[in-house]
Amino acid sequence: MEPFNFEDINSYIVRFGTRFLDFLPNIISAVLLLFVGLWLIKMIKKIIIRIFNSRDVEETLKQFLLGIIGWTLKILLFITVISQLGVQTSSFVAMIAAAGLAIGLALQGSLANFAGGVLIMLFKPFKVDDFIEAQGQSGTIKEVAIFYTKMVTINNQLVILPNGKLSNETIINYTSEGKRRDVLTFGISYNSDIKKAKEVLISLMKEQEHILKDPEPLIFVAELNESSVDLSARFWALNENFWDCHFYTIEEAKTRLEAAGINIPFPQRDLHLYNVEKTQPKKE
Repeated sequence: MEPFNFEDINSYIVRFGTRFLDFLPNIISAVLLLFVGLWLIKMIKKIIIRIFNSRDVEETLKQFLLGIIGWTLKILLFITVISQLGVQTSSFVAMIAAAGLAIGLALQGSLANFAGGVLIMLFKPFKVDDFIEAQGQSGTIKEVAIFYTKMVTINNQLVILPNGKLSNETIINYTSEGKRRDVLTFGISYNSDIKKAKEVLISLMKEQEHILKDPEPLIFVAELNESSVDLSARFWALNENFWDCHFYTIEEAKTRLEAAGINIPFPQRDLHLYNVEKTQPKKE
């Protein structure tokens, strides 16, 4: 058995100490870089939060984007710190890029919905409690999430709309302007008094407290059909009163027009029969 050599231990300690002292500046700079980087990330997130608040960004989108930005900056900081320690980061970066590409290819549909959700939350074509029409569906918005939007129809059916398609199609928002115009058509017979019918309808609209006075209600002859003269009645109402005014006006219009002797026709055809004598063939 070889004798224990204190000189070898001493040389190891000396070499380790020398290498440590040579590497110490890199360690110190990496630690400083780490703390400064974390402080900068914190400041950047505060600035972004102020920007989001000034633009009234949805809370869901705000938290999601802050999370993505925070993790992205931390990953970049981590790569910078380990490179300062002398670690080769090229293979590490290539691995992250390859993983990102694979995930992107596997989640194409989800990424499209995510992008659509971001666009919807940024540009706000609608918000919760708005009544909209989109993708062949109409109803009240109950939730706007990152990947989908929840709508409840007038029949109390829950509809899940993917944000990818929703952001790329036509959206009709019936709530955003605060008020809506209703257009109703009433057909009267050709024998009825047009002026009297117009007076009945305009009086009906003007006396309703929930129909707006400005813009004022309108009534005019819209079309001459085969069986009727069509009068177009138009009025404005606030969103919360719209349907009450709509249904009341239709029902009350029929009652008042009939009471005023105005005939409301239905499609019909006049059939004229002519008596034609049949002639008997002559016998030879």
